[in-house]
Amino acid sequence: MARASVNPQLSVERFFQLSVLGLVTSGYLAVAGSGFLDVPTIVLTGIGLAVRALLVTGLLKLEISDRLVTWVTVAYIAFYPVDYFFVSRGFLQATVHLVFYLAVMKILTARTNRDYLFTAVIAFLEILAAAILSASLNFLVFLGLYLLCAIAAFTSAEIRRAMQKPLQVSRSGLRRFHPRLAALAVCLTCGILVLTAGLFFMLPRGPNASVHRLVSRRMHLPGFSNEVSLDDIGEIKNDSSAVMHVRRDALSAAFPQDLKWRGITLSEFDGKRWFNPLEVASVVRSDGDWALVTDHPGIGPRLLYTVALNSVDSDALFIAGQPVHVQIGLKAGFFRGPDDSLRLAFTPPENFRYSVSGVLPGFPQSRGGWLSDPGLSPELRAKYLKLPAVDSRVRALAGNITAGLLTEIERARAIERHLASSYGYTLVLPDHETADPIAYFLFERKKGHCEYFASAMTVMLRTIGIPARLVNGFQSGTYNPFSQQYVIRASDAHSWVEAYLAGRGWTAFDPTPADPKAPPGALMSRLALWADAAETFWQDWVLRYDLGRQLVLAERLQNSTRGVSLRWMNWSDAAAHWAARLRTGTAKYGAPVGGLFLFLMAAILAGPSAWRALRMSYRVRRAREGRASAADATVLYLRMLEVLRRRGFQKPEWFTPREFAASLPAETGMLIDEFTAAYNDVRFGGKADAAARLTLLLEELETGRTGIPAL
Repeated sequence: MARASVNPQLSVERFFQLSVLGLVTSGYLAVAGSGFLDVPTIVLTGIGLAVRALLVTGLLKLEISDRLVTWVTVAYIAFYPVDYFFVSRGFLQATVHLVFYLAVMKILTARTNRDYLFTAVIAFLEILAAAILSASLNFLVFLGLYLLCAIAAFTSAEIRRAMQKPLQVSRSGLRRFHPRLAALAVCLTCGILVLTAGLFFMLPRGPNASVHRLVSRRMHLPGFSNEVSLDDIGEIKNDSSAVMHVRRDALSAAFPQDLKWRGITLSEFDGKRWFNPLEVASVVRSDGDWALVTDHPGIGPRLLYTVALNSVDSDALFIAGQPVHVQIGLKAGFFRGPDDSLRLAFTPPENFRYSVSGVLPGFPQSRGGWLSDPGLSPELRAKYLKLPAVDSRVRALAGNITAGLLTEIERARAIERHLASSYGYTLVLPDHETADPIAYFLFERKKGHCEYFASAMTVMLRTIGIPARLVNGFQSGTYNPFSQQYVIRASDAHSWVEAYLAGRGWTAFDPTPADPKAPPGALMSRLALWADAAETFWQDWVLRYDLGRQLVLAERLQNSTRGVSLRWMNWSDAAAHWAARLRTGTAKYGAPVGGLFLFLMAAILAGPSAWRALRMSYRVRRAREGRASAADATVLYLRMLEVLRRRGFQKPEWFTPREFAASLPAETGMLIDEFTAAYNDVRFGGKADAAARLTLLLEELETGRTGIPAL
């Protein structure tokens, strides 16, 4: 049967509606990517957009009456005060709910040009809100999608408006309309992004060009305050968000694999939570330069690194090794607690950076911990031996594990090995609250996350008279070769133990076994590193792009061009060098490269004609087998016109096929008239049996057995 013709106006209308839907969707995804939307808003808005997509594509038939829309809108107007006072409890959040409700209702019921205009305005408000709320690379991705949909919507809207006018004649039809218009939109979008990127990096800026957002979206880090419940670290280990990036200086020693980033230490335990009593911390003065932290550094390789903190709500400075000097880059002091932890006097701003110069302690046992002066005062010793009511089985287990061992280091290592080898690791939290979490972990559940292992070891060490404390921080992280930085994620959060050993000082122990969960595949890990490198570039060269960064970029370009100019000045040496390399390469690879070059040239020159010949042969074979379609008939007719054109007969555009056949010489005209009749039978009459006759006539025409001279 003949293929049904596509309604051009319906095709343009559908493309336009999909473009407008893309506008709203890209704005919605940009705001959702900022982390500001709550789950119900994300889910309900996504469902509404999906329903609209099904309606536009014709997969779903649904008519939403104006009466229903009116009643639902009135109901939401009544719900808005409830949302403002009781649900969201804030004007901004309630207003965002209202905007997305209007977006969904308008996109579901849009029918007129005014509706589509309102929808475009709502989409613009969404992308504007995302620009305020988001500071990540996700916004750039969705902004590019928004521009693409905007260009597609505007261009298709103009075509749609022109087609709605009376007496409009289409000169070339709408063949391949969707891909052509989509390609135009993609090209224009890429051009806009390239031009704006060039202007962004060339135009001068003032310092601190970061976008100051109206709403700060800080990452909550449970487990890094003065009061921590047992499950706080386990909560954030399920989050893969980057917490900080670390750049190691070229003069620094290499980071060991078991390096730990020390955040806070906790000394008091009531059986369910760790906390620190109120104590006086010493103030470390800083005027923006390096500040001395300790006068008695340990012995070990030198560490020198810079930490960039993401938006976190903790005032802790995360330190690897033993710091000697710290630079926070601000004229403000920080605090050093009696437990050697460092804290800021304020919540760090976004992308806060600090540098540390210190040492990696030489004792393997103290790696990740801190060395203190030998000996503890009676008050401190009592502080780090204090225990709540402990299950007698815990004391008995600690005594059995360390029985017969003479030194403190041997007893501590024995407890560490027992916990690491006899218990399992899991991030699944207990399904019910227990009166004694440590005893439940040791004798009933026998599995848990790092906080349970570290807490159990700390309690067991105290029961045998070894002072100990709990430490919360991060594991070493992952080195990203693309950004040349270490990325430490929330999932790297970790708890370990510091025990005071006579003659050694505070020594780190880690009783937690390895996570049995399989690591992500190589492809996923590489994609994650690429995404992190792109995010780092976005933060460094876009959000914080200022005059200093502009000068660095200019210096890099100048150095690269200077290298090129120096090589150009030594053109004689360079020419001799490349001539020698060319002779060597020609002798070694000349034959295969030459053969490949000849093959490519032949493919370029003869490829199109060979492809047309193969395509024509396939069409002819289909026609002779009685499987010709309307498209096959069209290709054969075009082939016939090409043969006549090479013989000097060009069909005018205003001639019909019958008129063209009548204008040809008698014998040729009769053949072309017969060919045209067969073409009409196949193309419009659906007569498959006429296809064989069509191919025979074309073959007769090409062989020259007519009045037309052969080629």
